[in-house]
Amino acid sequence: MARLEDVAREAGVSASTVSRALSRPGMVAPATLERVRAAADGLGFRVNPAARALITGRTGFFAMLVPDLENPFYAASIAAAQDLAAQRERRLLIAVTDGSAQREQAAVHDLEEQVDGFILLSPVAGTTELKDLHRRKPVVVINRKVPGLTSFTVDTPGGLARIYDRLVELGHTDVAYLAGPPGSWMDRRRRATLAEHAGAPGLRVHIRGPVPPSFTEGARATADLLATGCTAILAYNSLLALGVMFELGRCGVRVPHDISVAAADDMAFAGLPGEPITAVHAPAPDLGRHAVAALIEMAGDASGRRPAGRTLPTTVRLTATLAAPRSAGQAGPVTAGGERTGRRDDPAGQAVDPR
Repeated sequence: MARLEDVAREAGVSASTVSRALSRPGMVAPATLERVRAAADGLGFRVNPAARALITGRTGFFAMLVPDLENPFYAASIAAAQDLAAQRERRLLIAVTDGSAQREQAAVHDLEEQVDGFILLSPVAGTTELKDLHRRKPVVVINRKVPGLTSFTVDTPGGLARIYDRLVELGHTDVAYLAGPPGSWMDRRRRATLAEHAGAPGLRVHIRGPVPPSFTEGARATADLLATGCTAILAYNSLLALGVMFELGRCGVRVPHDISVAAADDMAFAGLPGEPITAVHAPAPDLGRHAVAALIEMAGDASGRRPAGRTLPTTVRLTATLAAPRSAGQAGPVTAGGERTGRRDDPAGQAVDPR
């Protein structure tokens, strides 16, 4: 195993210069830094995190807490964050919380002394708890806005609104929204956007959920969605949408002839063969990159300055999974065979929240 002295000899510099180059690169001339890094790479030398922490007070590690690894939106953010961290000579420790406040708190407790900061993806802790953590270690939040913290989100509510507008243009008056996980900040924003549309005369949004954002839950919820009498279904994420599409096909309900379908992201079916599902395209990788860049800036700035967060724009891909509903005489709940029964109205004409 290569030692610090081996790198110094290979680069033709002192061991102290190698130490500065690897722990405080800004204090070393660019040509010397390049020579030291080339020597370290050639010899396979890696800095001991514990030793670096003693010298600099920093470990070079960040913790990224995520609800799960199955959601492709999260996976894309994680992969991009890891890539940028590696380019900046940092490492990410990934902790899966299952969307549980208790597991999230336990992960913070276990990792706080081992890392230089936290990236929290869709955290469920309260605002006070998150701010308390930020007072101890730099924190960046993804997919949720927290006052006083650097937060990065994408405008999926605006994208869903564009899809809903298109459904209205096509003549739909009853739309079902399959909501996301309990406690989701982003899901509340999407519900609020759809509720604004449902306030218009004659427009109804039937909200079902919350449910875990998975393929299985999408398939399981489909019968209840059809029972609302909706002519279109919007899903919280692409995994739910795929589950809905699978169950519709299994039951003989045709998309879009019998019912239109769209999703709030396109991550799970990007690149799949066949007709694309109408969806919001959200730049999930950019969230990971922005979060790492902001955390590096905060970890290296003793002044406590906080980089500004951003809401990233989205685009919408409208495809043939949206179509005009059947004539008014055929409207009503779709059965498993694709037929419609008598119409089942929602007298409130507003967004319905079953919780």
